[in-house]
Amino acid sequence: LMEAGHVPYFSTKSLSDLGMDVKRVARFVAKNEADVWVVVAASREVLEWFAARPEPAIALFGRMRKLVIAGAGLDMPTACAAATRELIGLGHRRIVLVSPRMHRLPEPGATDRACLDEMEAHGIQTGPYNLPTWDENIQGFQNLLESLFRTTPPTALVVDGVPLFAALQQFLGRRGIRAPEDVSLVSTDFDPGFAWCQPSIAHIRWDTRLVVRRIVRWVDHVAKGRRDLGQTFIPAEFVAGGSVGPVKKEGAISK
Repeated sequence: LMEAGHVPYFSTKSLSDLGMDVKRVARFVAKNEADVWVVVAASREVLEWFAARPEPAIALFGRMRKLVIAGAGLDMPTACAAATRELIGLGHRRIVLVSPRMHRLPEPGATDRACLDEMEAHGIQTGPYNLPTWDENIQGFQNLLESLFRTTPPTALVVDGVPLFAALQQFLGRRGIRAPEDVSLVSTDFDPGFAWCQPSIAHIRWDTRLVVRRIVRWVDHVAKGRRDLGQTFIPAEFVAGGSVGPVKKEGAISK
């Protein structure tokens, strides 16, 4: 954006800081001068508010589908469905999706829905176990993991985002639960730090340059007075890694 002659800057508060609260977002936006807004990973309610405003805005990720707002997103449903098929092919049936509230409510988003549909297509009855509700704070995440591994532990976890994935690894490490010997792990995001991991981390990846190009092109259109409400979904792919393996036989002991 800078190379194209624009003046981009990060806002002093993120949507997470504002709790995805539309009223708080509205007050914050009113106090900040900007010609356009790039709204990152927003909830449906927040994107609906931006879409209703006369000022231009583009959704970068977030629940934008079927909403009249410009967008740059990922074709995550296809990639996550492929990850789910991989797990099912390895014998996994107790598969848990760890997703934030905005992806689960008021109903599962396209990505989680694709995973659940894939399970059901293979005869796995899905419910709250597969897409659990949890309080999105540190203790809430720990409570979720404690409950999951208390009685009927999952054999595979698909985790939304690197921060949660790292926290999950720490949780498992403290309890001597190994991946993939005891549980298979998939991250829906990629981090350069994965290159240092052994076994390698199964994850979803995409070409970030395509996302950047869409944002820059949209800003250029707005600067020239062109109305651009198109949504571009970048192909994403599942990358199988060493953190995924065959389901552990009941009663087996890892060595």
